[in-house]
Order: sequence, then structure tokens, then C-alpha cells
Amino acid sequence: MKGLITICSFLLVGILTAYYIGFGFQEQPKPRAIDKELEGLNEKYLLRFSHVVAENTPKGLAASMFAQLVREKTDGWVEVQVFPNAMLYEAQDEFDALMRNDIHIIAPALSEVSVLDRKWLVMDLPYVFQNEQMVEAAFNGRIGELLFESIGDYGLHGIAFWDNGFKQFTNNIRPVVEPEDIKGLSVRVMPSEALVDTYRVLDAKPRLFSFNEVYNVLSTGIVDGTENTLSNIYSKGFYRQQKYMTVSNHNYLGYAVLMNSNFFHTLPVDYQNSIIEAMNEVTMWLREHSKVINDEMLYRIENSGQLEIHYQTESEKKIWRQALKPIYDKYGQIIGDELMKEVIKLQGK
Repeated sequence: MKGLITICSFLLVGILTAYYIGFGFQEQPKPRAIDKELEGLNEKYLLRFSHVVAENTPKGLAASMFAQLVREKTDGWVEVQVFPNAMLYEAQDEFDALMRNDIHIIAPALSEVSVLDRKWLVMDLPYVFQNEQMVEAAFNGRIGELLFESIGDYGLHGIAFWDNGFKQFTNNIRPVVEPEDIKGLSVRVMPSEALVDTYRVLDAKPRLFSFNEVYNVLSTGIVDGTENTLSNIYSKGFYRQQKYMTVSNHNYLGYAVLMNSNFFHTLPVDYQNSIIEAMNEVTMWLREHSKVINDEMLYRIENSGQLEIHYQTESEKKIWRQALKPIYDKYGQIIGDELMKEVIKLQGK
């Protein structure tokens, strides 16, 4: 009896349901507002961030912090995977990979960007900045705006300028105090016309090697010396392969954080804003801590006993600037009047 009642109940429910669907009230769909800025917010995005330095350098630490902040600000919907130490690509190969969307974020040294866009050679003029305050003014001011506008012509979107520190000169042959002391030395430099010509003007022998080849070419004596920041000199062990270091602050080594412009603008606007917000926070942190990190590395190098260190004086810097004046004469024309006027204005302040 119970079975019969159950079967009849199911039949009754089925009949009523069919009647309601076929002949019942048809509820009109409510109009739904479409917010283009919210589209894609239920999709997870994976961004690959490639760079060529160690994780314990200013850039390496900043990249890791950026990834963590983006994850927090997007509730995990945007994940940034960081690949340090050229695990994926060497510096120049990163540009092509970025344009193919094989990777999504890079932070090349400013010198590396100059290979693509010659206006960026302005950042490789010798002694163009006297201190960190001038660097910050350049990054945050008209010089930074002009550089990001220029790189936009190549389909790249500039997100931030990251600090690292001033470059120092190391070598394995002799102390370098006067410009004449560098004559004849072979020196590894980054692929920048201005850097190559800087050493040619001094009658040295510039050699191009990727960053991750530097330790080997120093240890085997393929080159006599190199220039780099204190954090890189220490973290990569260059100081163990050299006998002399000149603390000269002759060039600034910073980074440009870049994304493929088309890819960046396909991201939901909320995620774009979260990425920029995270980047701004990291950039401020890095600005405050990069000098602290480099000072700590200098302390460790000093106490290692590996190097004889010379600290360049202001009077010596004047001599070096005069010796390197031909670099300004040549590259001022290539860089262009607009950028050079901003440099002169900054130096005048």
C-alpha cells in the first residue's frame, strides 16, 4: 500500500511540475547591469615574472614581496610566479619572451632597455647622478615620464622604476684611482653603447657577457674586471675573484619593471589596479631599503679581507668627469634635446 502511495505522489508532483513549466506563470528575467570592470574577476590569472639576479638582492627581494602583495590584494585570483637567476631567460632574451607572452613581467637593468630604445642611454651617462635623491627625482619626474612614453612605442607598459644602487669598479690587476689606471684593462659591461664607449674613451677593453657569465669570466681571467652594485658584487661572489675595488658611484644601476602593454590591458581593471597598488608599495619599500642592503654588503666586503678598497674623492670625481666628457658630447645628440634638457635641469638643482 505504501508503495502505491509513493508512486502516486511522484506522479502528482510530475504532473504539477509539467503544468507549471508548460502553462504556468512565465517569470520575466530581470535586467542585469553589466560592469565591464568586473568581467574576468572570477578567472584566475597566472603571471610569470622573470629576472636574472639572486633572490637575496634588492630586486630579488622586491620581486618576491610583489608576488605576495598581488596574491593578497586579489584574494589569490592573480598569482605571480617569480623565476630568479635567469632560470627562464637571459636579460636580452626576456624582451622577446615578454612580447610573445611567454612571460608577463620583467625587470631589466636600465642599460638592457637601452638596447631596444636608445633614449634610455641617458641613464648610462657617467656620473649623471650624484646621489640617491637625484635618482629618485629622475624616476619620479619628467625624465621617468619621457622614458616610459618612449618604451610604449615598442608595445611595452612601464609599471615602475626599481632602485638597486650605484656601480663600483673591481679588477684583478691594480688599484684604479686615476683615469689612466684603467688603461689596457679588459672590463665586462652590460650591452649599452654608452657603457662600451665609456671604457673605450679610457683606453680600456670593454667586453660583453651576460650577467650569469660574470663569475666565470672573472674566475678564469677572461676579463680583468667589472662594474656592478655592492649587492651584486657580494651576492654573486664577484668580490672573491677580484683584488681591487674602487667605490666610485660612477653609474646608477636601476631597473624598469615592464609588462606587455596589450596583455596588461586585457586584465580586469580591478586586477590592473591591484597590480599597480602592490607595485607602488614595493617600490617605496625598495627605495628605503636598497641603500641599507648595499651598505650592509659593503660592510661584509670590507670585513672579508678579499679586496683592497679605494674610496673615490670629490676632487678625483671631477677628473673622471672631465675625462669622460666625450660621452656626453656623443650621446647627447642620440638621446635628444628634451631628455638632455631635463638632465641639465636636474643637475642644476
